[in-house]
Amino acid sequence: MHDFGLIATLAGGLSAALVLGYLTQRLGLSPIVGYLLAGILVGPHTPGFVADTAMAEQLAEIGVILLMFGVGLQFHLEELLAVRRVAVPGAIVQSAVSTVLGMAVAHGAGWSWSAGLIFGIALSVASTVVLIRVLSDFRRLHTPAGHIAVGRLVVEDLFTVIVLVILPLLFGAGAAGSGASLAISLAITGLKVATLVAFTLIVGPRAIPWVLDRVAASGSRELFTLTVLVLAVGIALASAEFFGVSMALGAFLAGMVVGRSEYSLRAASEALPMRDAFAVLFFVSVGMLLDPRYLLQAPALQTSTLAIVVLGKPLVAVAVVILLGYPLSVALTVGAALGQIGEFSFIVAALGRDLGVLSIEAMNTMVAVSIVSIVLNPLIFRTLPLVQRLASGSRLAGAPDVQATSALPTGEHAKASFASRDRLTHRAIVIGYGPTGRTLTRLLDANGLEPCVIEMNIETVRGLREQGICAVYGDATLRQTLEAAGAPTARSLILTADVDNAREVIRLARELNPRLQVLARTAYLRDLDSLKTAGADLVFSGEGEVALALTAAILHRLGATPEQMDRERERVHQELFG
Repeated sequence: MHDFGLIATLAGGLSAALVLGYLTQRLGLSPIVGYLLAGILVGPHTPGFVADTAMAEQLAEIGVILLMFGVGLQFHLEELLAVRRVAVPGAIVQSAVSTVLGMAVAHGAGWSWSAGLIFGIALSVASTVVLIRVLSDFRRLHTPAGHIAVGRLVVEDLFTVIVLVILPLLFGAGAAGSGASLAISLAITGLKVATLVAFTLIVGPRAIPWVLDRVAASGSRELFTLTVLVLAVGIALASAEFFGVSMALGAFLAGMVVGRSEYSLRAASEALPMRDAFAVLFFVSVGMLLDPRYLLQAPALQTSTLAIVVLGKPLVAVAVVILLGYPLSVALTVGAALGQIGEFSFIVAALGRDLGVLSIEAMNTMVAVSIVSIVLNPLIFRTLPLVQRLASGSRLAGAPDVQATSALPTGEHAKASFASRDRLTHRAIVIGYGPTGRTLTRLLDANGLEPCVIEMNIETVRGLREQGICAVYGDATLRQTLEAAGAPTARSLILTADVDNAREVIRLARELNPRLQVLARTAYLRDLDSLKTAGADLVFSGEGEVALALTAAILHRLGATPEQMDRERERVHQELFG
């Protein structure tokens, strides 16, 4: 007999997530809502197919590791420092207030203070996926308010990492000892964490790029992807086995090391799609915990918890941002962006459940509030202009314009910001750095356009950067690579080499920037029409150019006049290129 438990769980869970995720996406909601609903559908509390809960939770563990690896990969200390004056105190105050409110609600429901503490901490953490999605949809991600909200999120993520280390000490087996023994345990764990961080950040930047260099030199995409996954899962497991800390912390540190290397973009674009698949299973496994009948049993608890998430947290965030001297429009955007809970709330709550502190009632409440808050979040964003007008008495302006001008940087920082924006709008992206790419790069640079080269040879990228030329290491067929090269604001994109899936490159470039001028090269005339259909403005074929050159050479040997040569070249060009 074959055991189809794993296959059935994967097939049933992912299929339900696909259907419901697609439907919620079409409704303008986050797919996370669909994934959670899929978990309810395949869970043990609803009729029909029931997935293996234990198997789903094991797969979800991998999702947690890869989620934390992704957070570390995208963590940039420089971005946090740029908004530290508002992000750090804002995150601390908001997290503290949310935790206290969560504890009060939990105590009113008859829970222990320990359960209330973990419950409140879980409520204080917003969803990275939802926040980025909503800010992007409303065109506020790259505004001052968007930067502050993302900075706050980074601080919350770091706070979550610390919580995942400390909670087992406070509530795990053997944690009920005296204050002195707890202090000793905390000190030992602190020493272990410090040793792990030091080891990872000192040895990692030397060892990991060395490994990735050799794997990348093999030219195998599969090996590179496998290496990144092994680093994420391997370092996470080693952190737990040898240092006695959570695997989430190890995965986060592994992501930080890879993120600080030249391979960060390629790792994010090639290796982390698998993270998305396991993250879906994580949300499905969380949804499986919800018993729909519970929704009718504790309406007061659910309503109070929802009020903390969609009212309490945003109001505290708005107050802190205004007190720190930012305009009302910025404060409202930051507050609204943080008015939901998601993946990291579930990670904290799941740990609390595993430690025997949180009950199934708490998990049910978290899932229900998460679904409702994620549904409400974009609706709240749509009301921001009206709220701002009512609060300030100003005329209703377009939200993106208000955001773009309300808190612009001043002084030298502003000059650097505008200079950077000007370079991006005069940028030409060159894909490939062979003989043609080198020639074009020099030509563009000499004529006042900033070339940015996309190249899969890491040594070439390093050499270009040493020369002060913008260079991105990555696959041009991936959206993240084109975004990193500045495609959304660039002037031109030039494919100087025969790129695999050139049509996909052109399609993605057109999505990112419909006004982008695209010039493409292909070896064969038969590819002209397909590249033009994909969106290329001009296409140059090796076969066609050779035919033109041979025509000119033959006519010259036959003694043709310049007029005859021009006329014949034009006829041949028309035949070949149309």
